[in-house]
Amino acid sequence: MTSSPKRAARDVSDNRAFRVLARSGFAVNGLLHILIGAIAIGIAVAGGSGGEADQSGALRGLSDTPGGLFVLWVAVVGLFALGLWQLVQLPLITDADAKKKWGRRATEAGKGVVYLAIGVTALVFALGGSTSSSDSSQTLSARLLATPGGVFLLVAIGLAVFGGGVGFVAIGIRRTFRKLIRVPSGPAGRGVVALGMVGYIAKGIALGVVGVLFVVAAFTVDPEKASGLDGALKALADLPFGIVVLIAVGIGLIAYGVFLGARARLARLER
Repeated sequence: MTSSPKRAARDVSDNRAFRVLARSGFAVNGLLHILIGAIAIGIAVAGGSGGEADQSGALRGLSDTPGGLFVLWVAVVGLFALGLWQLVQLPLITDADAKKKWGRRATEAGKGVVYLAIGVTALVFALGGSTSSSDSSQTLSARLLATPGGVFLLVAIGLAVFGGGVGFVAIGIRRTFRKLIRVPSGPAGRGVVALGMVGYIAKGIALGVVGVLFVVAAFTVDPEKASGLDGALKALADLPFGIVVLIAVGIGLIAYGVFLGARARLARLER
């Protein structure tokens, strides 16, 4: 017999309205990545200066546009719905191998927390406030460095983020993201897969650099090094041929955003 928590999770996840809202979360996340990619390209063209190339910068850009407040509230609803949907799915994840089961649950729970965190940031902007992901990362790093053993924890965070970036690159190269969606037939399907490959690899590179910056902040005891996605993308501009690399990553993030827009329609939400 199906356990009560699993049955309840199934009933909630089968709700049509909840699924529609969760799908809108993918579209919202896609829009944010398109804006982040555009900001990154703008930074490259401007020679390292420009807006904040992360979720805060994208949301700030939305808040400054006509009709932006409406879009922000749509973002809040969509991101919270997607985050909650991820968490609701946890009891439905099963595997004969207990370690794999709990590993998958931890991964999905992490995704849910990330979506909810972005949703909170969107809510701050929708209510007329403002926040900076870069400043938040530096504040977190400073607090960790000021605590006993904080350096090791910051290194662990950096390695975890770097590992996540490697995972994104691997997903893009191996195209395992295809199991997350119903791939259309013909040219449309090939286009969606191409966007996914480019997008996942670009997202992975960006996350990898974020992880490296956290580790650098730990070893140099300088919290300002840990400046999140914005700092990671701007750090790419300082590398040899960095402008070209940053433009390529920006284009890749836009591709990832378009892929997420397609995923809003094509996502497999059943288990």
